[in-house]
Amino acid sequence: MYQALYRKWRPLTFADVIGQQHITDTLRAQLEAGRLSHAYLFTGTRGTGKTTCAKILARAVNCEHLKDGDPCGVCPACQGILDGSILDVVELDAASNNGVDNIRDILNETRYTPTAVKRRVYIIDEVHMLSTGAFNALLKTLEEPPPHVLFILATTEIHKVPQTILSRCQRFDFRRIAPRDIAKRLSEVAAAEGMTVTDGAAQLIARLADGAMRDALSMLDRAAGGGTVDEAAVTDSLGVLGADDAVGLMESLKAGDAAEAVRLIGEYYRAGRDLSGVYDQLLGLIRDMLLVSSAKTDVSALLSPAYPMETVLRLCEGTAPATLIAWSHVIQESLTRQRTASNRRIEAELCAVRLCGLRGEDYDDLTGRVSAIEEKLKHGIPVHVEPVAAKDDFPPPPGDDDAPPPFDDADAPDWLDEERPAKAQAKPKPAPAAQEWTGWPQLLEALKGKVSMAVQTNLQLSGKALLSDSALIILCDDEITQQLAKNDLPAIEEAAAVVIGHTIKVKIRLAEERPDDNSALDELVERAHKLNIEVTEFEF
Repeated sequence: MYQALYRKWRPLTFADVIGQQHITDTLRAQLEAGRLSHAYLFTGTRGTGKTTCAKILARAVNCEHLKDGDPCGVCPACQGILDGSILDVVELDAASNNGVDNIRDILNETRYTPTAVKRRVYIIDEVHMLSTGAFNALLKTLEEPPPHVLFILATTEIHKVPQTILSRCQRFDFRRIAPRDIAKRLSEVAAAEGMTVTDGAAQLIARLADGAMRDALSMLDRAAGGGTVDEAAVTDSLGVLGADDAVGLMESLKAGDAAEAVRLIGEYYRAGRDLSGVYDQLLGLIRDMLLVSSAKTDVSALLSPAYPMETVLRLCEGTAPATLIAWSHVIQESLTRQRTASNRRIEAELCAVRLCGLRGEDYDDLTGRVSAIEEKLKHGIPVHVEPVAAKDDFPPPPGDDDAPPPFDDADAPDWLDEERPAKAQAKPKPAPAAQEWTGWPQLLEALKGKVSMAVQTNLQLSGKALLSDSALIILCDDEITQQLAKNDLPAIEEAAAVVIGHTIKVKIRLAEERPDDNSALDELVERAHKLNIEVTEFEF
């Protein structure tokens, strides 16, 4: 009968345990020195070797020919414990045997000496599932057990174990196994089983296993059904996103191509992949990109093995850390909604559309939004500037052949000059209305290096200018741009004077408050200046 790989390749000695050397070395040293504790508590995530080490320790304390702290595996005690014929080693699942009566049965047995081995060993798996009464029943015996009894407790949720139990045990914390160690072990198992496994497939399984060796072996077992195990076989058998697929989805998000992103989501959906898992893997890629773009040191050792460093660097070009953080927020909100959504595909597609067109509120603050715009500009993302028509481009007003010729003052009789009111002769010509200024691009160029990057970027994206005889009026699309421009108003006036050729007043206005021609007010201010009258202008 076929035996699952995670059972067939379960380690039989401490030396075979992967990624827990800090624990196995300590246990072997205690076994050689004969300084064993009466109770051990193994804690850690699933598949990291807790139950495996408990079984190895149960054999080691009863082994007749201990070798460097490892059980020999050939003596009657080791063989009997392995095949289950020795009843002095008991493994109890607390998930299904969590009552007081179950613990009392164990305590009643502890008073008797073992029949076939040196010590009775009780392995209680998932000990956090015990009831309060069961924990209380275990306390006294756990603190002062008979010399021939050893308790080994294992749990994945250490916070659910009472402190009174924790204080009576020697605790060992099992770490998540590193992906490189899992990938190496998978290659060894595949070679021994006669399988062909590519390095990319082993690394992908190692990343998906999330530090659990048992999960990795189970995934390898599933992917090996079709012969050669490569990345395509892993993604097809496990229904997950491949490394190239994640990169393709990220490139569509960077380009803002919502149609391509939605098409890819539909393709993954038809392939039977879990859409929540797709975005979860995309979060892993975003995490790698954020490390590379934010860290000032080499972080290659911290990256997941699924994506080459060159690929991550290429994806980081033109993508600000603030954008990556905003993407992660949007994805996590979507993952929360997908758990209760009636149609997960639509929710996943809406998330892709939102990722392609981030809004201002998606960023943590204004600084993040500005840094994202600066990053795009730095990498050559074109900014659309509407062309402004010159005066000569406007068509002349329609003529009227039947209209009378204009009246000329030279043809008027002399008596008409005498009867004209004096104030009519002094009536000033109306000032021309403000017109679109064609020198706006030149002003933006002149501002480089003289104002902050935030002012430069926002004016380039959401600003334009009108020019009149008395002032240059800069129109801003939003209040943020207006306030930033006012903070650097002296530098803007200096640059405007260089572009125009003379000193000119610069006014900052909102585009929705586009000013009309204030010729009368301008004339009044001009007359006051000629009469040496001080006039104060207030900006609103």
